[in-house]
Amino acid sequence: MAALMYQLFSSSALVSLGLYQLINTTRNHLKSPQSYSAKPFHPFPSPSSNHRLKHLQLYLLILCLVIAFAHQLFISTQSDPLVKGHTPVHRLTSLQSAAVLFLFILLSLSLLLSDTASALLPFPPDLFFALASALFFLQYSVSSSAASVQISDLQAKCDSVSARISALTSLLCLILACQPRLFVADVTLGAALCLQGLWVLQTGLSLYVEAFIPEGCHGLLDVISGVEGSTKCELEDSRLRAVAILDLVFLVHVMFVILIVMVTYAAVAKSVGIRRLGSYEALPTTAADNNHIQMKALTGTQA
Repeated sequence: MAALMYQLFSSSALVSLGLYQLINTTRNHLKSPQSYSAKPFHPFPSPSSNHRLKHLQLYLLILCLVIAFAHQLFISTQSDPLVKGHTPVHRLTSLQSAAVLFLFILLSLSLLLSDTASALLPFPPDLFFALASALFFLQYSVSSSAASVQISDLQAKCDSVSARISALTSLLCLILACQPRLFVADVTLGAALCLQGLWVLQTGLSLYVEAFIPEGCHGLLDVISGVEGSTKCELEDSRLRAVAILDLVFLVHVMFVILIVMVTYAAVAKSVGIRRLGSYEALPTTAADNNHIQMKALTGTQA
């Protein structure tokens, strides 16, 4: 149950971050497409008298990263009853994940310090995206390594898919570091975060909820939930069917994320577009008044 709760927490944090990125990126682009540029973070709308809420996104992000870091350290101390006299593999992979999360914490703290005290730590956006790309690539490496040594077929498949999403996120951050005005890459970055969050939720359901475990696979009762080998498929046919089901579910999540991007863009475009059109409605009237004044002046001259 604890492992599932952590998956739900991670999923909600990633999806919320991705949606916030999508909404603010779309709004900024629609408001000023000529001067648009990708931002490392988007200040939270707050009254001018309260500047603390401006960095609410960074505060929540750092808090979630600290919780995830503490969880990975705790998991690394858990023992596996099936392993005697050796260091369990999950301890090493958990420590690797904790190290990557610690680097993300440092990056977030640096971004917060750069925005609050730019003279102390100037941190240009392109450098942030470059470092974020490197960290997401490390996350891809850790997930790929965990999938390669995993003895649970379902866990290995889930880790490999998560690694691919991290690789995509790393590539998008690298593109934004080189081309910060590329709106498509910025929107896709938010979509990738949403997709990663949904896949984390799917991983928790497929591994720890009996109703979502594919037929022919089951959880091992004598293994601590959340460590290596906690879900197994006995037959080869069951393993192949489970992998195919996860591939299909991943495509469903991709389609759902595409739908989220379309709905988000339409909603933000409608709210921003109404104000933009409103500012142009007075132009035809002004032009008509000018023509009317010119005609009156011309008539008076002829007279």
